[in-house]
Amino acid sequence: MTKAIKFVALGIEHRHIFGMAQNLLDAGAEFGGWWTEGEPDVVEGFVKRFPDVPRAASKEALLADGSIDLVVIADIPSKRADLAIAAMEAGKDVMSDKPGCTTFEQLDRLRQTVAKTKRIWTVDFSERFEVPSVTKAAELVAQGAIGRVIQTVGLGPHRLNRQIRPTWFFEREAYGGILTDIASHQIDQFMFFTGSTEVEIVSATVANYANPGDPGLQDFGEVVLRGDKGHGYIRVDWYTPDALPTWGDGRLTILGTEGYIELRKYVDVGNSEGTDRLVLVNGDRCEYIDASGAGLPYFGLVCDDIRNRTETAMTQEHVFKVCDLSLQAQAKAEGASK
Repeated sequence: MTKAIKFVALGIEHRHIFGMAQNLLDAGAEFGGWWTEGEPDVVEGFVKRFPDVPRAASKEALLADGSIDLVVIADIPSKRADLAIAAMEAGKDVMSDKPGCTTFEQLDRLRQTVAKTKRIWTVDFSERFEVPSVTKAAELVAQGAIGRVIQTVGLGPHRLNRQIRPTWFFEREAYGGILTDIASHQIDQFMFFTGSTEVEIVSATVANYANPGDPGLQDFGEVVLRGDKGHGYIRVDWYTPDALPTWGDGRLTILGTEGYIELRKYVDVGNSEGTDRLVLVNGDRCEYIDASGAGLPYFGLVCDDIRNRTETAMTQEHVFKVCDLSLQAQAKAEGASK
């Protein structure tokens, strides 16, 4: 019988930890404990969701536990890299919420630590790994349903939800900027679907149009990418209106030489209830597909990679490249805005 991967959580600062932990449990992993500094607002809901998981007195106690295989991190973004490095130096593999780091200096240290420790540092890009319609799209692309992929258009609108946001959410140095943060999802999907490994940030923009009282918040961002195997456009924002029944109308269009796929990930306004609707159009098919049952293989693959020291969920170099490009886009945008 295959041994269950045992994981712990460090830093309960973002609700993404709910999905990360639950999906690992669904993949057969064992939740061994958690730690966070202070009492972030997220903790109350986290304890209700996982009432039987013990809280440790210190992160050091969890890192010293030889039975722990994986450390899951959802701390304040600017603190995630240091926690990941400490975990890897303690012999643990790491799954971080995005962004996995907020500066080039942090990324350099993460690279060095991975090289030194031979541990896995993976980032849960949840707009791919926690979205079944992306799983279905990947299957269709692999089957050649739209020919060669030449462009992705990724839209990542989010609801601000000001009343539940912590102070750090509005601090540029804490969250890393809107492109480092949200656009990392779309950069990941661009690289994955086009197969590009060499990528140029052609243009990048950040702005604050709707929240002048919070100068540290960037509420709009866009990026144009040119890769060795395709092109990409990204738009992210914090403008989701209150009437939308979910946090954002996230979409991805994948253009191929023989057709296209559109993902309506979280909502399909006026058309269909539910999530994960996929449109496929090619020479033979013009279909509207419910892809909600396509599954989330990432979490099980990460567990397999921990056991087998493989890279089936995502290569280490891909993670580094996505983070590097996100930081490049952020730097380019902020340089242009000065």
